[in-house]
Amino acid sequence: MNAVWGLTWKELIRKRVTLMTILMTVVFLVAYWFIADAIAGEHQVYANDSSNDLFIKMVSGVMVLTLGFFFGAFAVAFLAIFGSVAAVTGEAEQGVLQSVLARPIPRWKWFMGRWLGFVSYGALYAFLLFFSIIVICWIETGVLFQIFVLLKAYLLFTAVVPLLVSLTMLGSCFLSPLGNGISMTMLFGMGWLGSMLGRFMEMGRIQLEGIKTLETITGLIKLFMPADALQQRMLSELFSISELGGLINLGRELSYVFSINGAPTNSFLVYCAIYTIILLAVGLFVMTRKDF
Repeated sequence: MNAVWGLTWKELIRKRVTLMTILMTVVFLVAYWFIADAIAGEHQVYANDSSNDLFIKMVSGVMVLTLGFFFGAFAVAFLAIFGSVAAVTGEAEQGVLQSVLARPIPRWKWFMGRWLGFVSYGALYAFLLFFSIIVICWIETGVLFQIFVLLKAYLLFTAVVPLLVSLTMLGSCFLSPLGNGISMTMLFGMGWLGSMLGRFMEMGRIQLEGIKTLETITGLIKLFMPADALQQRMLSELFSISELGGLINLGRELSYVFSINGAPTNSFLVYCAIYTIILLAVGLFVMTRKDF
């Protein structure tokens, strides 16, 4: 299993998706630094005393981090999806899988080795991106978080990696790499759209006759693709929304797209963990039974 894990890392390093991700991440971080500087500079104009300065720093930090993690979540998700999109079918089409499985290695060990390789690779990228965004925000706004808060936020930020890798590898047992990539991208987009519609409804921005039906649909979408819900909980933990107790209305300071509403409960986090384990278990079951 360890050998497959290491080979998966070597494969990912050689893939073009890694090169493109690195290049686009550098471009994003440079652009993000300019945007963070502009936001912090604009809000600093209104800081005319020490008490107001603290509030301005808080609002600036929230806006900068929300914007950064909004795009950061997409980058992590796309690396997790397109890194593992050809994990099974793509290997079978190239004849690599048949030669590997002919050796005395159980199929489940091969599948787990690949899964660990994709997840650890995505988690490392999420770690670098997470702390790059935090450092840029700290330099521009002076907002600094406690280590425990950062650790909780990072774990929630990277929790989407095993979820998406498990779902993508399960899809790769049945679909071609192209079909699997398109399906996963559309699913991820549906999850984000469902979560955003849910936030709009909670703020009363959508008033329809069939609002109950829409709530049911968005709820089902969030259950099937809870990636954006995890992102909302991460932001809620990072900004300590529950501890602020209404002292600062962050939702009013942010636009509706970037608003932080309806963060999932601990029960939903448990559901996400169980859902990920089930997807991985089903993928292992299919892998051990499928003919190539």
